[in-house]
Amino acid sequence: MLVLITYDVNTENKAGKARLRKVAKICVNYGQRVQNSVFECSLDPVQLFSVKDALLKVIDESCDSLRFYNLGKNYKNRIEHYGAKQTYLPDDPMIF
Repeated sequence: MLVLITYDVNTENKAGKARLRKVAKICVNYGQRVQNSVFECSLDPVQLFSVKDALLKVIDESCDSLRFYNLGKNYKNRIEHYGAKQTYLPDDPMIF
């Protein structure tokens, strides 16, 4: 299933900047960055649980925000993209 992960981490201090880097590193392991704080991730239920658990251990819920949008398996009809930075669909084969 396609899950959109978005976050907003308060970076007014060094601890916030460190949290921001940690959150981004975790998200990179699960999907592709489509905007600064937005990742598209193709996840199974176990991976979704794992990424949520990892991210919730990093953020400070008193000043940071974390959102998960479950777009499901039929996500292709729910995504429209305009402008620069074309990306691939998460389930498409990749050739290196």
